[in-house]
Amino acid sequence: MSGIFEYNGGSIVGMKGKNCIAMACDRRFGQQMSTITTNYQKVFKIQDNILLALSGLNSDIHTFYALMEKEINLYNLKENRKMKPTTFANLVASSLYERRFGPFFVTPIVAGLENGKPILATYDSIGCKSDLDDFQVGGTGGNYIYGACEAFFKPDMSPEELEEVIGQSLVSGCDRDSLSGWGGVVYVLTEQKLTVKILKTKQT
Repeated sequence: MSGIFEYNGGSIVGMKGKNCIAMACDRRFGQQMSTITTNYQKVFKIQDNILLALSGLNSDIHTFYALMEKEINLYNLKENRKMKPTTFANLVASSLYERRFGPFFVTPIVAGLENGKPILATYDSIGCKSDLDDFQVGGTGGNYIYGACEAFFKPDMSPEELEEVIGQSLVSGCDRDSLSGWGGVVYVLTEQKLTVKILKTKQT
């Protein structure tokens, strides 16, 4: 089953800072060792205070994102208020578990800010949530990025420091993974704004 998750390649990472949170992803989309495009979106803005990163099988990434977009729009219409990041994190878990007998082949990372507090969670394919760590990784280069995160991470980073650390971690991991690369994108979310920065990585 792991081969299905790795078929299209790609890597994602999320990291907490002080009153801010960041997500980063590479830009490659391929079929095994063949590169199809080099401008592939893996991080999606769900709300002003919620980001969703998805790695895994391309068709399931788009299907799962469309499902989450539908669910959050229905919630906003029904409740007449925005969904909290912790609520959205639980929605992702329950949506994955609901399909446990025919799972989505995706690895989601949810990042958000709730009253200034960073929320970060990742899941397996049947919705088991892990939200205790200060950084989360996913995709084919996840193991390499995790090691870089352990080396670079420090608590209570400012948005500028967080952008640099998560960017360096992503580049370091992608340089060691043949199924990730072709540039990267870093998203830094604060209570005031969302900042997006394009990175250069190996172009092969």
